[in-house]
Amino acid sequence: MSRRVRGTAMRPKAWFQLLTHTLAVLVGVVVTVIGFHALPSQADPLDQVVANSPVALTGSNRPTASNFVVAAVQKVGPAVVRIDTERTVSLNIDPFFDDPFFRRFFGEFNIPRERTERGQGSGFIIDKNGTIITNAHVVEGAQRVTVTLTDGRRLPARVRGTDEVTDLAVLKLENPPSNLPVAPLGDSSKLQVGDWAIAVGNPLGLDNTVTLGIISNLRRSSSEVGIPDKRLNFIQTDAAINPGNSGGPLLNANGEVIGINTAIRAGAEGIGFAIPVDLAKSIAPILAEGKTVPHPYIGVTMSTLTPELARQINSDPNSLMQVPEINGVIIRQVLPRSPAAEAGLRRGDVIVEVEGQKVTKAEDLQRIVEQSQVGQRLQMRIRRGDQTLSLNVRTGDRKQVLGRQN
Repeated sequence: MSRRVRGTAMRPKAWFQLLTHTLAVLVGVVVTVIGFHALPSQADPLDQVVANSPVALTGSNRPTASNFVVAAVQKVGPAVVRIDTERTVSLNIDPFFDDPFFRRFFGEFNIPRERTERGQGSGFIIDKNGTIITNAHVVEGAQRVTVTLTDGRRLPARVRGTDEVTDLAVLKLENPPSNLPVAPLGDSSKLQVGDWAIAVGNPLGLDNTVTLGIISNLRRSSSEVGIPDKRLNFIQTDAAINPGNSGGPLLNANGEVIGINTAIRAGAEGIGFAIPVDLAKSIAPILAEGKTVPHPYIGVTMSTLTPELARQINSDPNSLMQVPEINGVIIRQVLPRSPAAEAGLRRGDVIVEVEGQKVTKAEDLQRIVEQSQVGQRLQMRIRRGDQTLSLNVRTGDRKQVLGRQN
């Protein structure tokens, strides 16, 4: 009787099923790998903002910006310059050293009669002709000005004009090279508290320094900052602004100039101030032509008056005046031969209204005067003791009025 011998060989159908499953697994692996590489990366939201930002740089030799700060600096940084100034000042030598008797016994002394003072600040180029904006105090009294570009080129420049009231100055490169980088100017009227602020400059002699912060305040008056001789409403920022940063640009997140770094409040950390770029845009063309910027002026020293302050003044037995217990602007001093003096304003007068606008703070009066024209008559309503008076004050030019005081 014959017997069937069981073999271990697989049937053709089993081989086909095994091959089919193996191919399915391989296809799945390949599809997974391709799909992983094809999926968009989970980028940091800041990188996505940069990719869609108008500041993002394409088609250049620079590496791709990793965030909006890098993009803004790459866009504006080449237009930021270092400004070195020199001036020669005469030294006051004691006449004793020129006395013949002294020279007879002690011989000749080689005492220097002059010394060279050097200063440094920042600025930025605003056109292809080599026009530069900076602070007036950076180039004050300068006899020689040298501008250093970020690529190391050193170029001579001339001071075209300065305005000490706004602390702005315009320089012009004497032989501007072609293809100068230019900083785009933004719109400071659109700023909001909390916007990004990027300060660029050369603080403490450290070239090409960048700091980051936010806009902390938009209308910080010069009197609040501690600079009463200026007539400005500063942009306040917590971006670090150090000596040498003066004149450099304050940028927004789009890499546009929104202010000119100018001041640091003594004794305060994390507080810096910048001149709004809109003011610079209105003044720079005048300075570039070598002209003087007119500033309406009435010639008074003033303070904000509140009912509480008025009561303190009135209750002081040594007070020289009694003032109405109201909100307004009290006159502390009237300059001789000034528009205010000619109109009849006196110390102790309280201004409550100008040109139909109520004034409750000194900044209100300063703003109205600054926005007027030289020679314009301003109608003021004042309180003098128990009387209410109306006076017309014709504004004068600040420089001319102060010139009469000498």
